[in-house]
Amino acid sequence: MDIQVFETSESGHQLTKVTEFPKTDSSAEITIKRNERFQKITGFGGSFTEASASLLNKLSHSNRQRILEAYFGESGARYSLTRTHINSCDFSTRNYSYAPVAGDRALESFSIEEDRNTLIPMIKDAMAASRDGFKIIASPWTAPPWMKDNNDWRGGKLLPDYYETWALFFSKYLTAYKNEGIDIWGITIENEPLGNDCNWESMHYTPKEMNDFLVNYLGPKLRENKQDVKVLGYDQNRDTEMIEWVDAMYRDPQAASFYDGIAVHWYGSTYAIFAETLQYAHKSAPGKHIIQTEATADAEVPVWRDDAWYWAEEATDWGWDWAPEDKKHLHPKYAPTFRYARDMIGTLNNWVDGWIDWNMVLDRQGGPNWAKNWCLAPVIVDTELDEIYFTPLYYVIAHFSRFIRPGATRIGVENPDKDLQVTAIENPDGSTAVVIFNPGPHRKSVRLEIEGRTTSFSIAGKAIQTVTSG
Repeated sequence: MDIQVFETSESGHQLTKVTEFPKTDSSAEITIKRNERFQKITGFGGSFTEASASLLNKLSHSNRQRILEAYFGESGARYSLTRTHINSCDFSTRNYSYAPVAGDRALESFSIEEDRNTLIPMIKDAMAASRDGFKIIASPWTAPPWMKDNNDWRGGKLLPDYYETWALFFSKYLTAYKNEGIDIWGITIENEPLGNDCNWESMHYTPKEMNDFLVNYLGPKLRENKQDVKVLGYDQNRDTEMIEWVDAMYRDPQAASFYDGIAVHWYGSTYAIFAETLQYAHKSAPGKHIIQTEATADAEVPVWRDDAWYWAEEATDWGWDWAPEDKKHLHPKYAPTFRYARDMIGTLNNWVDGWIDWNMVLDRQGGPNWAKNWCLAPVIVDTELDEIYFTPLYYVIAHFSRFIRPGATRIGVENPDKDLQVTAIENPDGSTAVVIFNPGPHRKSVRLEIEGRTTSFSIAGKAIQTVTSG
């Protein structure tokens, strides 16, 4: 069988094509079952934020282009699914809204001028770098404060008196971006409707409130204005609270008719996939999307040019300090590369069809971020020195985004080895991509069977591989 093997490892491989495979005493037998077919893949990628765009503006032209090529070009990760924010978010340099004039129900003051020097140029340059194009999901963190019951950027709820205006806001946003030559493929109604303890932009909904807004205002307005856009609900953690939202979204036939799927985040745990909730969401609405719209190694200041740190169990997340006692066990110290590889394979194997990382580019502080909510990104930059650091996270994500293309179908895997994690897909061109993660410290031999043909190779300890054939 003609295969190619690409590996990223603690030992130094960075999406490296591997041709020599030392033999080991430990082996695994993996069988790919093309006749077992699951979800269609929407894509993989990261997010356009004002933070990332503002940093690109401060780099030399050559380094700006190098990063965009690495994410979107044929020689790079070939991102196919992305996200951006509507109005400001924590990874903006300040609070802003496209509709700043209080009481402007007709939104005559609406303007995306705030994005013209940051988000719009970054998106357009990414479009120019991408041969196949990519989809964009847009999410609001909050409505303008003047539409809310607390008149604040943080927390509070949308006043019912402004439901119609907020629905119009979405439509105007979609039209404004389309007029810039940027089509928005999907929207989420609200980023993290359960809130973030009022640390940065947020707006709260109950499941019923979100349904009411969608069914009576947003959905009809989008249809009236012929906005061809996917609508995703929820947009928060894959923990047990997700069940209530799945039930609310899909048990009401009228609400279900407006939802194209559910959006989820990974912050409920550094290691748990919450397979049960993902399976529940799929069984509740088998034909609808489950898209991971945000993931990042949060509460960490980036470590600069030290690949070993990203492979070591030294990172901590928000839950290390703030999780309630009954959830503390979900937030141990972890290796960032392990967290990404494990989550991407695990969610794919539980019906997720799209997976989006958070900021594409951050600085050495983990910002800019007006709320001082520092995070990691796959690419870290030092704008003063005009230097770039592609962290191991970039290569881990690329194992999926580069080789698993939109329209691919996840196929069956028989993997009796408890030490390895595996997922497999068949691309639209008929080729196969198998992603294998070995978190153990030792190399392991692999015997891979596809349609009766077998091949043997090995995977290094603490490594992820993508094996392609066809």
